[in-house]
Amino acid sequence: MTQPNRAREDVPEMTVKELARRMELGHPLTLVDVRELHEKEIADLPDYGQRRIPVADFLEQAETLDPSAPVVLYCRSGSRSEWATRKLLELGHRQAWNLKGGILAWRKEIDPSLQAY
Repeated sequence: MTQPNRAREDVPEMTVKELARRMELGHPLTLVDVRELHEKEIADLPDYGQRRIPVADFLEQAETLDPSAPVVLYCRSGSRSEWATRKLLELGHRQAWNLKGGILAWRKEIDPSLQAY
């Protein structure tokens, strides 16, 4: 298995292809959608038991995430989830990744049927 890429300022990233492969293989991981709740209705990743924690509520709810479990955070383009990933790392999480390019990359590389927004 490949190692996730490292983003600017050492925030770990996972590509959409790597995430799709891990999901297909049933790897245990927690997906966290940090977009606004209504964005799920526009476009989303396949159901993998995602947690929905909008970025505005993220600091209050970050403690509900298991620091020993692998977590992949995503948003529309990867900016909000990069911020949230950084916060998890600051809280002591060692297996937290930002989904590189977010939903837009998933649409481009995995599922072009998703609605663009």
